[in-house]
Amino acid sequence: MERIGIFSGTFNPVHAGHIGFALQSLKQAKLDKVYLMPERYREGESDVAHFAHRVAMVRQAIRPHRQLGLIESSDVSFSVNKTLVKLRNQFYGDHLVFLVGSDSLKGMAGWPGIENLLRTSELVVGIRKPDEDCVAAWVQALPVNPKRVTLIHSHAPTVCSTKIREALRRSEIADGTLSSVRRYSDRNWLYISLA
Repeated sequence: MERIGIFSGTFNPVHAGHIGFALQSLKQAKLDKVYLMPERYREGESDVAHFAHRVAMVRQAIRPHRQLGLIESSDVSFSVNKTLVKLRNQFYGDHLVFLVGSDSLKGMAGWPGIENLLRTSELVVGIRKPDEDCVAAWVQALPVNPKRVTLIHSHAPTVCSTKIREALRRSEIADGTLSSVRRYSDRNWLYISLA
């Protein structure tokens, strides 16, 4: 039985904070592999590059790291009721550990079906700078105690995709921008503004 990490998000674009968190999780949560799973859509997010572009950027970003993998889910977004069943079938017999940023943990208690995920799975939470004082309360607010929660202080707590998109739009480099993402974005005219 392997310990498999699942890290879902829009990765719009993937950045050093995402990759760093995945690598930290491998070590601190004793995982055998972490799979990044880009979501096709997430409610409330705008200026999202096409799914195929985001998948290509994740593929390039994880290439140097043999313990990182990619899942291209057919689901529009991560859903406990749909996606979790598919993941359990895909990794039958393995133990699933879900990686979430502290910004996602905040609303996790309201996810449909969250009890089903928490009863059988562990969580690894990447703590971002603005959320440091709230994480313990958000874990306590979960409707079921997860099997285990591992808290990780990010090596890049202030890096965010929004700042990277804004920098790419201005042909600048923001903290945490991966060189592979910058090259890919430039070649494919991503995140530019024609206004």
